[in-house]
Amino acid sequence: MSEIITADQPEEPERPDAEVVDITTKRPPAPAPVEAAVTAPQTEADEGDEEDGQSAPRPVDPPHLPAPGVTTYKRLPILPSWLTSKPGFVSTVQRASGNAFYASVFHGIRTPWYALQLGLNAPRGAARLVQETNRWMWDAEAAPLRLYEVEHENTGEYLKLTRQRDRRVRLRVLVMTAAVIFGTAFAVTMYVMAPGWLMVLASAAVLMCGFRGAEQDHPVIGPAVLKTELQKLTGSIVLRALDNIGNAKLSAAIKKGGDMNGLRFTSEITRDGPGYRADLDLPWGVTPEDIMEERKPLASGLRRKVGCVWPAADPEEHEGRLILWVGDKPMNETKKPAWPLLKSGQVDLFKPVVFGNDQRMGDVAVTLMFASVVVGSIPRMGKTFLMRLFLLIAALDPRAELYAFDFKGTGDFGALEPVCHRYRAGDEDEDILYVLESLRELRQELRRRAKVIKSLPRSRCPESKVTPELANDKSLGLHPIVAGFDECQVPFEHEKYGAEIEEIATDLGKRGPALGMVTLFGTQRPDAKSLPTGISANAVLRFCLKVMGQPANDMVLGTSMYKAGYRATMFSRTDRGICWMAGEGDDPRIVASAFVDAVGAEQVVARARTMREEYGNVTGHAIGQQPKSGEAAYDLLADILKALPADEDKVWNEKIATRLAQLRPEIYGGWKAETVTTSLRPHGISAQDVWGTTDKGKGTTRRGIARADITTAITKRDGKRPAD
Repeated sequence: MSEIITADQPEEPERPDAEVVDITTKRPPAPAPVEAAVTAPQTEADEGDEEDGQSAPRPVDPPHLPAPGVTTYKRLPILPSWLTSKPGFVSTVQRASGNAFYASVFHGIRTPWYALQLGLNAPRGAARLVQETNRWMWDAEAAPLRLYEVEHENTGEYLKLTRQRDRRVRLRVLVMTAAVIFGTAFAVTMYVMAPGWLMVLASAAVLMCGFRGAEQDHPVIGPAVLKTELQKLTGSIVLRALDNIGNAKLSAAIKKGGDMNGLRFTSEITRDGPGYRADLDLPWGVTPEDIMEERKPLASGLRRKVGCVWPAADPEEHEGRLILWVGDKPMNETKKPAWPLLKSGQVDLFKPVVFGNDQRMGDVAVTLMFASVVVGSIPRMGKTFLMRLFLLIAALDPRAELYAFDFKGTGDFGALEPVCHRYRAGDEDEDILYVLESLRELRQELRRRAKVIKSLPRSRCPESKVTPELANDKSLGLHPIVAGFDECQVPFEHEKYGAEIEEIATDLGKRGPALGMVTLFGTQRPDAKSLPTGISANAVLRFCLKVMGQPANDMVLGTSMYKAGYRATMFSRTDRGICWMAGEGDDPRIVASAFVDAVGAEQVVARARTMREEYGNVTGHAIGQQPKSGEAAYDLLADILKALPADEDKVWNEKIATRLAQLRPEIYGGWKAETVTTSLRPHGISAQDVWGTTDKGKGTTRRGIARADITTAITKRDGKRPAD
């Protein structure tokens, strides 16, 4: 082989360590794959090898690891899901029995009309039977074949067909002759011995002829229940719908076949209650929240109403597992099971209690104890019904003490009066004062309970909170207390009493749950003014029915919930009673609250009243007692003016809180600088930076108020008062 050397190629210098390879017999080694270049960190032993000149890159994927990895096994259910789930079984049985009953009634009413039509069609049917019998007896169906063979002069085939016809005709004529003879004899015998049965057989023959005489495109008896065009959910339909929501990663995975990008169905699509369930792993980097945000395009791809389509995460699996549940009907059109406690049962507020159903019509429970509750929605979406349902649950615990306040003034909580310790409906000044006096009672009770808990030994109260055992001990007085405030924005915005009501309600929301006090706040205007931040930020259980925008959504459910895909704006105006529930479990979930009308509520309260009488817990409003007015009403602005000398133009809020506590310890005890700021806000007074000195004489700037702002607010307020 001759050498090929280019003229312009520079000649490389010889290297003593270079290896000469004969390319005719030996090929240079192939470059290492890319992954081989990625090596694991070297250990001390590796460094020692490197010093010896024997170091080699170590791959990060050791070949000795077992493949394919950790294998898990998931057992499929032995029985179908609709047979093991009460809602699924009930739904299936109701659908089948309902259709059967409806078909029976439908056809039963039309039976006379069917008989008349069949009678009119009977002659035509009899003629058709005679004609068809005649054609069969004389083998008329084979006549075209014989004619074909004659026309084509196929003598052999024609003779075969003729002999076959002769055999058939002889046999069929014999059969018909025997049938006529024996049929006539049988008819005569029946006429003599059992004329009734002969009439039955004749009627059956007439009906048969009537069916035979009916037009094929217009049957006498049509279906009573028409099947809808609802498609069975299949994998191809699911993938088609997911491809249409506009997610780039999801669409790319579907086009490439899915498996290479992590997209796959993890189990078969099955019936789950009144709908279908599909479990699938989403492509890498795609989460169920991405699907939840696009329910409308997803519903369009599935050809279902948006109320039928409910994508959700699987809390028992990884963050990429999607459970797609597609209902037969929208959630608001599906018949809900009756509330289990409507006619019987007792409640323990320390345990979960069923209050509604999920999309599959499965029971959903809530634990009210150790929580403060916020319920928000636009008007006419079921907020008040949900609040009343929670109070009914509390009423069925005979230990619980109920406070029910309806600031709408329409008496929606009226059914609860026989079991309420305090009850009020209205938004007049005297109504707000009644509520304030009741809240003062609760504040005193809160302080008493804190002292009782503190005095108990650790062996009896290890977690420094009310337990079921402590609540059962009547001598301690640590029974559950549940207070509900519907349209809570009304008292919070009250000019005279709003600041104190907000301060007490905030304190109850923060400290009350550990001391056995549950507070429920409902509003149709979920904003910072109607639902103070101190209350909304400390709410454990949150229920958001339909709202109109992101701020209201996050005010009720929590910060960034809208961005995470939990959007109560997706509900329609017909989705009454359907809400997002957050706080019970790791992730928010869709819940339809049980519907209990006024009559049902009265029945529940009557049962609760009987249980309370047996337990000995009928108090307050239920027996005609009013709240004590031992605490004199106070004027916050006037008290602050008393605490500020005329020569002190500005002062820190923390100093004002200390002076107010010294002035009225029974009212202002425990106030802080933040409490002063919050309480003055309804009066139009904002905190500002104020220069002052500490107890050590060090000058600094802190939040405070100006005395001139207090006097201006008093002047404006007194100017609005009517003349005596």
